[in-house]
Amino acid sequence: MPVNRLHASLGQVIFVDRPLGDVLTEIVGIAREAMPDTDAASITLIRSENAFTAAHVGQLALEADELQYQRGYGPCLDAARGGQSFLIEDMAEEQRWPDYCRHAAAQGVGASLSIPLPFQGITIGVVNTYARRPRAYGDLDLALGQEVAAWVAVAVGNAEGTAQTLQELEDMRTAMLSRATIEQAKGILMERYKISADQAFNLLTRTSQETNTKLRSVADELVHTGILKADPTS
Repeated sequence: MPVNRLHASLGQVIFVDRPLGDVLTEIVGIAREAMPDTDAASITLIRSENAFTAAHVGQLALEADELQYQRGYGPCLDAARGGQSFLIEDMAEEQRWPDYCRHAAAQGVGASLSIPLPFQGITIGVVNTYARRPRAYGDLDLALGQEVAAWVAVAVGNAEGTAQTLQELEDMRTAMLSRATIEQAKGILMERYKISADQAFNLLTRTSQETNTKLRSVADELVHTGILKADPTS
C-alpha cells in the first residue's frame, strides 16, 4: 500500500468518544492490510516497565508477543527499551535473540518488524507485525510501519490525558494478563491429564465455581504452585 493510501485509511479512524482498545484494534488492522505479507500484527504498550498487548489482529501476533513477555527480552521489548526499530528477515536464522526466535519460528513466524512508539521524548510502546514467510519485509514496510507507529503514539499519548483512559489502559493490561495466565493453566492441565483445551477450561471454571474463587486466581495458583483444588475425574 502506498504511503498516501495509508494516510487516507488512518485519517478515517475516529478517535473521539471511542474506547482506546477499539481505536488501536482498527489501526493495527490497517497496518496488517498495508503490508500484504503480514499475517498478524499487534500493539504493545509499556506501563511501569511492564509490557502487555493492548490490541492485536491474528493469534500469531499474540503468541509471539507472549513469548517475549515470558522471557523478558526480544525485538519488541528491545525496541521499547531502546527506541530502535528491529527487522527480523528470517526468524529461523536470526541470532540476536536465539531462544525467542527458535520458539517463534516453531510457532510459524518467518519474519517480523518491531517499531517503537515515540511520544514526548519517551517510548510508550511498540507496533509489531509478523509474517509467516521469511524475508517478507523490506524498506517500504519499515516506512509504512513507522507511519502507523506515529498515529498510534498520538492516539495513546493524547488519550492518556484523562484518568478514565488511564484506568482503561490498566483494565486492558489486567485483562490481557488474565488471559495469558488462563491459557498457561490450560496448557498445564492438558499436559497433566491428556485432555482437550475445552476440557481444561471447563475444569478451571468448575474449580472456580466450587471454591468460589475468581477464574484468574485459580489459574494463577495452578501456574505458580501446580495445585488445582478440584477432582479432575468427577
